[in-house]
Amino acid sequence: MTTHGDPATRSGAPAVAARTDPPDAAEEPPATTGDDSLPGALSGLREAIGATRYPLALPSANSARHSATALTDQLDDYLLPRLARLDAPLLVVVGGSTGAGKSTLVNSLVKARVSAAGVLRPTTRSPVLVCNPSDAAWFRQGDLLPGLTRTTEPSDDPRALHLVTAPALPAGLAFLDAPDIDSVVDANRALATQLLAAADLWLFVTTAARYADAVPWELLRSARTRGAVIAMVLDRVPAEATDEIAAHLTEMLAEQDLGRAPLFVLPETWVDGQGLLPEGVTAPLADWFARLAADVDARAAVVRQTLDGALAALHPAVEDLADAADEQLAAADGLDERVRAAYRGAERTVEQGLQDGRLLRGEVLARWQEFVGTGELFRTLEARIGRLRDRVVAAVTGRPAPAAELRNAIESQLVTLLRGVASEAAESAYTGWKAHPAGAGLLDPALAHPSDDLPERAERMVRDWQRGVLELVRVEGGDKRFVARTAAYAVNATGLAVMIAVFASTAFIPTGLELATGAGTTVAAQAVLQAIFGDQAVRTLAAKARTDLLDRVRTLLDAEADRFLSRTADARPAEDAGDGLRRAAGRVELARHRSGLSAADEEDSR
Repeated sequence: MTTHGDPATRSGAPAVAARTDPPDAAEEPPATTGDDSLPGALSGLREAIGATRYPLALPSANSARHSATALTDQLDDYLLPRLARLDAPLLVVVGGSTGAGKSTLVNSLVKARVSAAGVLRPTTRSPVLVCNPSDAAWFRQGDLLPGLTRTTEPSDDPRALHLVTAPALPAGLAFLDAPDIDSVVDANRALATQLLAAADLWLFVTTAARYADAVPWELLRSARTRGAVIAMVLDRVPAEATDEIAAHLTEMLAEQDLGRAPLFVLPETWVDGQGLLPEGVTAPLADWFARLAADVDARAAVVRQTLDGALAALHPAVEDLADAADEQLAAADGLDERVRAAYRGAERTVEQGLQDGRLLRGEVLARWQEFVGTGELFRTLEARIGRLRDRVVAAVTGRPAPAAELRNAIESQLVTLLRGVASEAAESAYTGWKAHPAGAGLLDPALAHPSDDLPERAERMVRDWQRGVLELVRVEGGDKRFVARTAAYAVNATGLAVMIAVFASTAFIPTGLELATGAGTTVAAQAVLQAIFGDQAVRTLAAKARTDLLDRVRTLLDAEADRFLSRTADARPAEDAGDGLRRAAGRVELARHRSGLSAADEEDSR
């Protein structure tokens, strides 16, 4: 094996910016303590990320969900446990493409067959972590990568972490053989990415045939963005092409601002009976790791660079999450407004129906004319005579008295109007959501129509309103002058008159159309009622009854709108979710600078 590039940066210690006169890493406590500590700020960020959801089908949602999961994993798997123990063994995660020879390389470096290697792909089904026996306790207790189950036996479970000890591996250093980054198994690819984010040092293994593949470079760019320490292994290079391929890879690394990453070139060679590479081939890489393991300051520098890079990368990543949360909230608000606009339109239609007299036409007007024109109004105003006559009429004719028929006609007319406006509003809201990418995913075909029980609820609402009008008449009768005028008259007749008055824009039947249609009986009835009760009294009662009716209509329609709004309520993030994420990220950034881990702070201290 040969190395390429400046020996000081290619084959020597990792290219990191070590602090001036750094303290012994083994003696370093966590950066700070207290409420404003870096671990405390990270825990707060972890909580904020976990509390924010992205359920609405927006272009940014999938990316935000994946990013949130990745950040949570990195906080749990690496940042929090590493901050708790800066002196823990250095973890080298060995990643690379399918068939790159990662397991063979790990086995050769630790001089034992600890990770399965073979021709079947994917070979590594669960990650294998190998360390010196003296370091086993740190990895066994589960602070690092807590979501993986520890096992001492090989496993096909991708969520198991196979722990192996190897005396040949220096203390203070551990290798983790990760699944293939381009595995055909989705779970393997996801786990490989998660493990790479938990590395103190990323050792990427590629081959002469696959070093230009897109997937490794995507991960390498991610590593560069995070400021992680990286080393490269170019495996299985034909002797005649060594210089050409190594030079090309070096150029590619430089173009991606990774020119300082050590590059080790392994020639095509044989393996022994145990499946290990010849020691002469792996010696330069093994020596490099041995020097790193023996140098406390160098290990601390690696940890600090990767740790600070990961911390610095949090802020822009969380800002993206905050923007996505803002988009979720804005989308939910927009969907809600489409629903509210549809049902506001329904309320306006009902209100206009009360103003323009349309509700007085048809059956209601016919029953009102009958009630007034036959003298029923005047006879039922006399309470005792009216009740007696109602019983006699019902017994003889077998049909309800005109007052009951009028009340039923009013109820039927209102219910018909309410069913119509509710149907139009549901269709409008449904169409509005269907045209919105986030709304379409929340729809159910039943939402295109009013609730099945709307007619029943509308009927009950109208009957409750009618009873409320009668109660209003009784209460308003408490006025002494009104009592003096109405003490001898039936509340029911007055209530019906008030209901009719609600259906017009003035206190009673006002428009030319209704006057012409109602003919002289309507005019006479209006004049008589105003003479008996007083014009202002009838107007006051009608205004209160109209307000009461519109309030009840609003409640009914609000319940219909809630069928939509409840869906966005379940989906929307908290109102300040985006700002909460930004505040949490800001606290982490502040704590990072206070901790002394920041590379910028180190430069300033020189």
